[in-house]
Amino acid sequence: MSNPLKQVFNKDRTFRPKRKFEPGTQRFELHKKAQASLNAGLDLKLAVQLPHEEDQNDWVAVHVVDFFNRINLIYGTISDSCTEQSCPVMSGGPKYEYRWQDDSRYRKPTALSAPKYMNLLMDWIEVQINNEDIFPTNVGTPFPKNFLQVVKKILSRLFRVFVHVYIHHFDKIIQMGAEAHVNTCYKHFYYFVTEFNLIDTKELEPLVSI
Repeated sequence: MSNPLKQVFNKDRTFRPKRKFEPGTQRFELHKKAQASLNAGLDLKLAVQLPHEEDQNDWVAVHVVDFFNRINLIYGTISDSCTEQSCPVMSGGPKYEYRWQDDSRYRKPTALSAPKYMNLLMDWIEVQINNEDIFPTNVGTPFPKNFLQVVKKILSRLFRVFVHVYIHHFDKIIQMGAEAHVNTCYKHFYYFVTEFNLIDTKELEPLVSI
């Protein structure tokens, strides 16, 4: 990572503390394996493939947490430019508007500003990935039957962060010299979700030209 990138991505700008894997656990070993593939410069299309004899749900869980941490960090670096005034609607250009819905306060899809949407999104994902019933950390504890359903919702919502950043704030990313990092992160994310069919093709349309 170049010096400008170190300055940008070492800042304490994430919305939430990183979710980390406990050393000695199977997830920690999988996380190390995934990181080693990336650090070795392995083709991203190959790096996302399920390692031999590994459980797919474990592999997916590790990547969901990692993508949450990375995307949270990317958004944190441009959050000063994403305000109620600059981004009164969570969107990806004039064609795509994203509304928020959850099981508590916003039971119907609701138009929100981008920063408010992002705050709710990061809060919501943090609750999901720290829920032992959805993302069990103990080896041998089975994943719930709706695990992939929850994962697909998390990833489709994280994708919207990429959409918003690319379409509304990429000038800021370029200004910071961070475009190569963000592009690599997006490619990694894209190859992963397409490898395991975790986001509908239609959802990916806003960034189809990237």
